[in-house]
Amino acid sequence: MTRSPKAQETAQAKGRKLSNFLCFAVYSANLAFGRGYKPILDAVGLTYTQYIAMVALSEADEQTVSELGEKLFLESNTLTPILKKLEQTGYISRIRDPADERQVRVNLTAAGRRLLENDLGGALVEACGLGDEFSVVQKNVVRLRDNLLRNTRGKQDET
Repeated sequence: MTRSPKAQETAQAKGRKLSNFLCFAVYSANLAFGRGYKPILDAVGLTYTQYIAMVALSEADEQTVSELGEKLFLESNTLTPILKKLEQTGYISRIRDPADERQVRVNLTAAGRRLLENDLGGALVEACGLGDEFSVVQKNVVRLRDNLLRNTRGKQDET
């Protein structure tokens, strides 16, 4: 359905042109990253979420599921099936914490560490075309995310 010139003019005057939305730029960039990672990760049998979970696990051993979920912005009911699949493939191990049976500790296995020795995302850094600006853009996106979380966290609790 084509919008009338008047409707288009009204939407543009109110700033509702999709290309003006920062949230859409970030969302669509995320989709583009997903498309870029898909063939790379398909070749090693991983999903993007499995891959970032493994990268987060490479930062420290003995992380709990809840600690990992906080890093990845995932609830444990979403993360647990991902971790089960990674355990089945032999890339991670999950063990109950002997000091607190409620906690599950997660580690990369030797096979998981070997897989991450390959720079799976390196080609995408180049594909971004940002050159020396890559780290600046990454830091700004992190700052944007953190600002939004900080400024919306209290508002969500109020509803």
